[in-house]
Amino acid sequence: MAKKDTMKALLNRGISDEAAALLLSKYNTLSAISAAGADALVELGLPEDEAVTIIQKIGKRPSSSSKAKKVVEEEIPVAPMEEVTEFYEYSDGEKRLMAIAEEEGVDLPMKVIVDIAARIKNADLDDEVCRKLVTTAYRMYSSHLMDQNESAGVMAAHSLGEPGTQMNMRTFHYAGVANINVTQGLPRLIEIVDARRIPSTPSMDIPLKGIAAEDENVARIVASNIEITTLLDIASIETDITNMRLVVRPDVRKMESKGIKTSDIVEKLNKVKAVRGMVEESDFEIVVTSDEPSYKKLQVMYDAIKNAKIKGIDGINRAVLSKTEGSWKIITEGSNLKEVLKVEGVDADHVMTNSILEVADVLGIEAARNSIIREAMGTLGEAGLDVDIRHIMLVADLMTNDGYVKAIGRHGVSGKKSSVLARAAFEITAAHLLHAAMVGEVDHLEGVTENIIVGQPVTLGTGAVNIIYTPKKKGDKE
Repeated sequence: MAKKDTMKALLNRGISDEAAALLLSKYNTLSAISAAGADALVELGLPEDEAVTIIQKIGKRPSSSSKAKKVVEEEIPVAPMEEVTEFYEYSDGEKRLMAIAEEEGVDLPMKVIVDIAARIKNADLDDEVCRKLVTTAYRMYSSHLMDQNESAGVMAAHSLGEPGTQMNMRTFHYAGVANINVTQGLPRLIEIVDARRIPSTPSMDIPLKGIAAEDENVARIVASNIEITTLLDIASIETDITNMRLVVRPDVRKMESKGIKTSDIVEKLNKVKAVRGMVEESDFEIVVTSDEPSYKKLQVMYDAIKNAKIKGIDGINRAVLSKTEGSWKIITEGSNLKEVLKVEGVDADHVMTNSILEVADVLGIEAARNSIIREAMGTLGEAGLDVDIRHIMLVADLMTNDGYVKAIGRHGVSGKKSSVLARAAFEITAAHLLHAAMVGEVDHLEGVTENIIVGQPVTLGTGAVNIIYTPKKKGDKE
């Protein structure tokens, strides 16, 4: 450290010019002064108390005046979440069918038994009819089971890939509500399997409950609570250069339709950092007065308040009412599942969003799996393609089996395959082969892709069975 830098450092620590000059006559760096100790500084000619103070000051870093001190907010302790476990209680009808299945020695999935019990709930059927139902259901279930060593993945890939190439390339689809566009067709299918964090056109389907589902006026109030409202949506802003202030003139009609009062605007604007403490209500206007005569400051204030959120939920740009089957619901442009579930009047159990990653974050991985299936089936159905749901279920299971949503691509499922050749066949071939050679990976050729590459039978179906025949030699006894 040069002497001038040491001098500057000493002055920044509040040491006088005379003391600093005296110190620099013998020492060149702060560390040298600190190592010398207070006794050496006293010998140099400094008073004992000043020498001790200097040693203490050198040990501390100077506080920077240019940077504002960060205010550490007091952390509110979060109460631990209570674990809720609810065991499913079987109904009498389900217990009856389970007993019959056990007698007949058939192993049916519980979902099939529950579905059958729900269908025959109000029907008075004797044991013989129930027995026939169970045995018939088991026969149909058995006929739909996949054979051992069947190429389930290849079939699923073909069943989705082949119709996917025939899909209409429509990007937008009219969703039945004015100007709310939702991506459909092949672009939407690519979005789903790529596990995009934000869809190109995020949207929510929000059914209402209670009075809101029946009364249009109440439904509009709920919609206004969801749709984000900025200052420019309900007021005009004028710049008064002479008095260095901004004049906000609210539109009474727009404010009434949104259910907003002038006091709400003042309260929200006072929370904006750039104009905090400068907002005042004057008659029917709101005045924001600058605290310094600067045109730049005035411009900064205008930019800060014009898009200030007055009401609504972040991310929901528009909320449009739609009536289906006699009840009102809201279709949104934008998505924020976590906040929408808290809104009063919303049927939280049936709210849908097309953002799969958001569903995973808010409701968990099982809900995300169901969301993938629903979105993919809906997209294929819109294009008039009838794909068996089991293929999509397999893809959804593969995307979510690790507890988080993975893409079907080199950053997800395909990039994490154990086979080197399978990874190399997908994308960035040279990089995969080079890395595998460097670390000494071994490919056991167990999958479809790698066996096709090396030109040997795939270990599926008949290729999964090895038959060894040892011919008998002449003279061998039977």
